[in-house]
Amino acid sequence: MVHMWPYFDPDYENLSKYMNPPRVCIDNSSCNECTLVKEQEGFLVMPRIYPTISKTMKVDSVNKPGILLEVVQVLSDLDLAISKAYITSDGLWFMDVFHVTDQQGGKITDTKTIEHIEKALGPDGDILGIKGSIWSGKAVGMHSIGDYNIIELIGTDGPGLLSEIFAVLANLHFNVLVAEVWTHNMRVACVFYVNDEATSQAVSDLNQLSMMEQQLNNLLRARGDDVRGARTNFGMSSIHLGRRLHQLMFANKDYESDDKQKEKSMTTIKPVITIDRCEDKGYSVVNIRCKDRSKLLFDIVCTLTDMQFVVFHASVSSDGLYATQELYIRHKDGCMLDTREGKEMVKCLEAAILRRVTEGFSLEICGRDRVGLLSDVTRILREQGLSVTRADVTTIGEQAMNVFYVRDASGNPVEMKMVEALRREIGQTVMLNVKRVPSSTKPPKSSGLSKTSFSFGSFLGRFLH
Repeated sequence: MVHMWPYFDPDYENLSKYMNPPRVCIDNSSCNECTLVKEQEGFLVMPRIYPTISKTMKVDSVNKPGILLEVVQVLSDLDLAISKAYITSDGLWFMDVFHVTDQQGGKITDTKTIEHIEKALGPDGDILGIKGSIWSGKAVGMHSIGDYNIIELIGTDGPGLLSEIFAVLANLHFNVLVAEVWTHNMRVACVFYVNDEATSQAVSDLNQLSMMEQQLNNLLRARGDDVRGARTNFGMSSIHLGRRLHQLMFANKDYESDDKQKEKSMTTIKPVITIDRCEDKGYSVVNIRCKDRSKLLFDIVCTLTDMQFVVFHASVSSDGLYATQELYIRHKDGCMLDTREGKEMVKCLEAAILRRVTEGFSLEICGRDRVGLLSDVTRILREQGLSVTRADVTTIGEQAMNVFYVRDASGNPVEMKMVEALRREIGQTVMLNVKRVPSSTKPPKSSGLSKTSFSFGSFLGRFLH
């Protein structure tokens, strides 16, 4: 007897995605202070019951693992500030509402920005993964940078390390197009996008690449710490830059610190994080209160996602100085957090929040790019006794836009002789701006965290009033 198996169209799994594509609504009229970005995915029984509070962005769509991170990632890459957010998902559907402003605190009125959001999060985008990743290997953020090699580096931080890294790259004739450097708990993670100085193409000479890898690894080993696996890798282009840095720091266990590191970080205001259990609904409830800053929600959602947890419902708000977040989560296998996992998550979320926190001063350098510019700048900073805690390097065309966050180990202000030394080395045509990074003197109060008895009806009610 011949058995005839039923035919299943391979596109069947994506059918609901095509029938209910993501919808995004950008509302600039309902609030005088901000823009509402509303995103809904696949709400068949609740059409257009969206709140109108500020520039709101609302997104609605078919639900899938990681979709919240992709939505927040789009807003973060545009440097939009999220003052409030309401996030809810139920089964196959989710609806998000974000209250956003630009960096000056105003509504989003730039047509290109609005069009980018609508394209990235709407039916022509790819947050559902139907067409493949929305993050092309040829782009960092919104800027095309051409052919390149990606270098990843993790290890022990120390005075002058970044200067030595850029010196190695300059001596081997690597041109740095984009770079981002994070430090936390005496650990460092770097991602560099480089190409060949002579051809402006990706470096294909295996001997040149091998020599670069060997010299960078020698720098890391010279720090005397291979315990956590200090190394240089050639990275993958499909991973978002910010998310990759979180993954590198997490893999390097920067959330673990010894007593000496704890003493050094005592001046840093730490977030208040608690984890409760909502037994009747099967959720673990993460409450966070910390100093508000750019990309905060992205960093938290990114860490939860990489720890294999799903955010089902969340409420996010900011009073200008501090942010409060309440997130209802489960492990991707449907389980709640146990006690041990809860303690580890608190440490991991704290590290994720503090990786971008900077103290001291920012040096903003804008001018014509050249090979060796980064090596010269970081060498002068080292000679002046300043440590680089974070760096953001971007090249657009022939223009370099570099930001270095630096601090003096003794807490002294940046002296004018350092500024003048920088000007002499990098030329008078380069714009140089020195700004003190504002810091808060009062830690967030744990009393701001409320224990909530969750019900879907009461949560959804927040959207209707």
